Amino acid sequence: MMQELFKQIGVTHIYSIPYHPQTNGQIERFNSTMDAKIATLCNDSKTDWDDQLPVVIFSYNTSIHAITKQVPFEMMFGRSPVLPFDHQDPNVVLSQDPEYLSKLNLFLSSSTAQARQNIIKNQQQYKKRYDINRSNPKYAINDLVLVKTLNPRHKFDIRYEGPFRIIQQLASKTFIVEHVKKLPLRRQVTVDVLIPLFERRN
Repeated sequence: MMQELFKQIGVTHIYSIPYHPQTNGQIERFNSTMDAKIATLCNDSKTDWDDQLPVVIFSYNTSIHAITKQVPFEMMFGRSPVLPFDHQDPNVVLSQDPEYLSKLNLFLSSSTAQARQNIIKNQQQYKKRYDINRSNPKYAINDLVLVKTLNPRHKFDIRYEGPFRIIQQLASKTFIVEHVKKLPLRRQVTVDVLIPLFERRN
């Protein structure tokens, strides 16, 4: 059912994985924006956050998006939103345009195409900035590593555990590691949670 819906609207469903929010970056960024706006409007005890949701969502949808350079409301409805401070004539005249549907489709397709171009441009710029300071560690079979602790409960909990030994490479940045002392313990990990270890030889 959902796959058919995705197909009809041209959406590619990409799954995210736990403890790796980077795979769902757009949602994480949206949540960060919402948190900041809600925190600003809430009372001191933060108990009325749910009352602020309609205002915050309307504000977000009627503002120019930093990435797409488009107003979400206009991309959804094909017209500019009516804001509380906009002047409104008491006499409303509804005209019938026989070409309204074609004009609406043209506007929506144009704004969507422009938003897509802006997103791609922004992604390329972000990748370029990220790659400048990004390390590119190389690992091989039998290398010793520490693995980042996924869910530390306290500030002073250990950040990495191990040692683990790489026993299999599944992809360019995905490995199977096995604990050196607890031999049945194996994990599938990516390079971003690994720290290399070096054996001291006398």
